[in-house]
Amino acid sequence: MAINEKILDELLKDYKVPEDLTGEKGLFRELKKRLLERVLNAELTEHLGYEKNAQKPDETGENARNGYTRKKIQTGEEKLALNIPRDRSGEFEPQLIKKHQRRFDGFDDKIISLYAYGMTTRDIQSHLKEMYGVDVSPSLISEVTDAVIDDVKIWQSRPLDEIYPIMYLDCIVVKCREDGVIRNKSVFLALGVNMEGRKDLLGMWIANNEGAKFWLGVVTELKNRGVKDIYIACVDGLKGFPEAIQTVFPETQVQLCIVHMIRASLKYVSFKDRKAVAADLKRIYGANTASESEMMLEKFAQKWDDKYPTISRQWHQNWENIIPFFAWPDDIRKAIYTTNAIESVNHSLRKVLKTRGALANDDAVFKLLFLALKRLSKKWTMPVRNWKGALSQFAIRFAGRFPL
Repeated sequence: MAINEKILDELLKDYKVPEDLTGEKGLFRELKKRLLERVLNAELTEHLGYEKNAQKPDETGENARNGYTRKKIQTGEEKLALNIPRDRSGEFEPQLIKKHQRRFDGFDDKIISLYAYGMTTRDIQSHLKEMYGVDVSPSLISEVTDAVIDDVKIWQSRPLDEIYPIMYLDCIVVKCREDGVIRNKSVFLALGVNMEGRKDLLGMWIANNEGAKFWLGVVTELKNRGVKDIYIACVDGLKGFPEAIQTVFPETQVQLCIVHMIRASLKYVSFKDRKAVAADLKRIYGANTASESEMMLEKFAQKWDDKYPTISRQWHQNWENIIPFFAWPDDIRKAIYTTNAIESVNHSLRKVLKTRGALANDDAVFKLLFLALKRLSKKWTMPVRNWKGALSQFAIRFAGRFPL
């Protein structure tokens, strides 16, 4: 907004030292106070329908100005004592500074931003004191961040897209207090890739442990919120997980995470054999085709079954859900053969959780993770670089299900 030079000259005519501008009784503080009060008075004039000290029109009824209420507002770096105009009937609702509002100028956003980085209430309190010279009570910080819970509930129940070409399903373990005891709880995450090729976290669910039965409830909720089809679901090696997905979405192609398969395999292997076993496993998942991969698995079994029989057995048992990625070109193959897209999200969340210790309750878990994810999502990239090419592949392979 352009400001007339004559106005600036008038404001600065008594300026002598910097404190005249920035001091406690300086021009900046006084100007901010006067501007806010001027806007509030203009709002009341609009509400009543006539100017202050003007003759009251008959049609306005009995309502009239009724003095001021003194109110202190936190504006970030300072507190301002403002005179808030009021009306006789109590109907006036200021828009600039609403009733019961005690903070202004994005102050809540500062608190929420710090909280999203994993800072504790005490850390935020110290930071605001150091950076802005503002004393903020722990109860105020809790009040500001607790207001996010309503946003979480709206977000968690929002309608979803009808089709997600790729979806990643995984969970993260958090420490949470329950009945005075610190327990490990599982937070289930569903990360979808929409038709534009962009990642979108579809929801969070919390339970005492991870299980296929609970995942069945999660996938059912996704369907109830509008999801009609998932082309490829990328999951870890949890027993019964593929069946849980295909109960709700029977045509979905389930891809087991190869990285999880490798980890599960190597936990049976002695340290001196790990390098050799890992190299032979790479020949299985690094093959060019499913048939070549199956040949590599047979060679692996011949070489290692006498020493580690459970490894090849695991791969044979899960073979149907291991090999789907071989049918795709490299760019899609890289996006679906591992759950890295959601694992990287989990890694970032663990860094946030690491600074917090045990959280007070389930609401505290949702609040912290929701704010952290909101911050992290700004940096998310597309999992498939050539998304237009990927859509062409999906259109051919899922011809009857692809929207025209």
